[in-house]
Amino acid sequence: MPSFDVVSEVDKHELSNAVDQANREVGQRFDFKGSKARVERDEYKLTIIADGEFQAKQLLEILQTRLAKRGIDIDCLEVGDFASNIAETRLPVTVREGVDADTGRKLNKLIKDSKIKVTSQMQQNQLRVTGKNRDDLQAVIALIRNAKLGVPFQFTNFRD
Repeated sequence: MPSFDVVSEVDKHELSNAVDQANREVGQRFDFKGSKARVERDEYKLTIIADGEFQAKQLLEILQTRLAKRGIDIDCLEVGDFASNIAETRLPVTVREGVDADTGRKLNKLIKDSKIKVTSQMQQNQLRVTGKNRDDLQAVIALIRNAKLGVPFQFTNFRD
């Protein structure tokens, strides 16, 4: 039976390159001259460090631009709250990866409500969709692409 997996993945290498490009741009910009503004990366947790909230917002915008140019959907970013002290302002940014249980339930409900003759089930951090013919699976892919759930989805492991 034909099947495919719905996943939400971010390429670590491209993420690292985008962070490096953002840091390089900050080092060259006149309005950041003499500041300690930078983006630190620890796996999928990014921390924007700047002198104030305004600079942190500018740095977030630079980072989002670099991510978009590298082919990473910025919907996967979850921006936290500002944490300020006298010396610096920190802004935590989490890069979401994988289909969590809540999003998986929403996708399952969306697929079942569409009345397309397929079955779907959660497997760890992905959703497996199985159907009898390829057209039904393509209809499910179109349905998921049109659904605005705030998470970028990729479709992998398509088997006939």
